[in-house]
Amino acid sequence: MNLKSEFLNLKAVDDSVGPHSSTLLVSTSEPHRTYLFSGFPRAVRWISDSAQGFEHRGQRPTMEKKSRDTSWNKSAEWYDDLVESKGSYQVELILPNMVRLLDIKKGMTLLDLACGQGFFSRIFADMGARVIGVDSAEALIQIAKAKKGSAIHYFVAPADKIPFVKDKSMDAVTIILSLQNIENIQGVLKESARVLKPEGRLLIVLNHPAFRIPKASSWGWDASAKALQVPVKELRNAHAMDSASSPRAKPTVEAFGVQYRRVDRYLSESRVEIIMHPGEKPREKTISFHRPLQVYAKALEKNGFMIARIEEWNSHRKSENGPCKDAEDRARKEFPLFLFIEARKLGD
Repeated sequence: MNLKSEFLNLKAVDDSVGPHSSTLLVSTSEPHRTYLFSGFPRAVRWISDSAQGFEHRGQRPTMEKKSRDTSWNKSAEWYDDLVESKGSYQVELILPNMVRLLDIKKGMTLLDLACGQGFFSRIFADMGARVIGVDSAEALIQIAKAKKGSAIHYFVAPADKIPFVKDKSMDAVTIILSLQNIENIQGVLKESARVLKPEGRLLIVLNHPAFRIPKASSWGWDASAKALQVPVKELRNAHAMDSASSPRAKPTVEAFGVQYRRVDRYLSESRVEIIMHPGEKPREKTISFHRPLQVYAKALEKNGFMIARIEEWNSHRKSENGPCKDAEDRARKEFPLFLFIEARKLGD
């Protein structure tokens, strides 16, 4: 089957298959068959709809009432390989931005909450910070300790219960791609405020809550939208034109279809069961929580923080050559995957 031509007829089902996912689950015209894409549009394997247990368009997300383990203990080795692999969002996109924004000075005290296998902790320590790493997944902390860098102390504990960290002892707290997987965010922010020094900084990275909503957001393709006018220079195969040769506006041509972002709900909070790594071990699941931006803003204010900076980060990836490449690359530039929030602890 020609996947590039088939892509024109694909219907996006859900791209929020994991808290750090860059996959796209897509159904085709063939019954009971789906593609699993990495990013979009590369197909990596066939999987069946029924085997994965994904909710299809129009179904409401599962609302779990009892508390569930949201740690990544069961998938520790797989997650370790995913995060530190070349080309991952953590390596190529998030890390450079965190290094820029933290501006680490030698001796700086830093708490990395929900640190996973310590990928960010090790780099922060290598840059001169004195780091404490905390995660509820013992398996991930064991991996972190095996890779231990200088000046890092690791603890197994939930992010909302860290009594071993002293009051007003941290210059900065980082929570990277994990707050959306923690139920008690009030407790996490309260503990963050307790351990931060006055004017200390809390740096949070989230899957963008406006565009990445578990089982309620997806990529779509509209092949009929051929009247979209875009600058020629944006089209990969367009002939180069010298804008100085004409006094008129920059030349435009019709683009081939539109890659769009579909969002089915946003303001409603949800608690959704997701598969940790689709196609491998479909029974290994965790819980992801969707909250609109105002929930995070109100929680920060309630716990003594003032938002000092917000940034939105889009994907660094590019599509393979093909008829949809330009539209897909434009969509990546327009719809950010991640939201960064820096909050300052108000003086006591």
